[in-house]
Amino acid sequence: MKNQQDQSIVSSLIIFVIVIMLVLAITGCSTVVPVSAKFPDAPKLGLGTCPQLQTVPDDVKLSGLTSTVTSNYSTYYECAVKVDQWNEWYAIQKRIFEGVK
Repeated sequence: MKNQQDQSIVSSLIIFVIVIMLVLAITGCSTVVPVSAKFPDAPKLGLGTCPQLQTVPDDVKLSGLTSTVTSNYSTYYECAVKVDQWNEWYAIQKRIFEGVK
């Protein structure tokens, strides 16, 4: 008789634990607070403006002209890489952000 009573208590306890686990599993995923995704901050690399290109003075020699042109090409392509990286980062983040909705 005692053995049957012990089994009944254990069975009731197991059923109680299963019910509690189911209730926690069902209610654990719900929230009453609205969840809104925040678009990530832009990386510091892409922020800012490109530097001004150098101008050539009126009385410049050919060597000064080629030096200025070379410097301007370098400045332009460095800025173009930064802008391309920023555009790529933005496009990826936008795709991720819209995919979450």
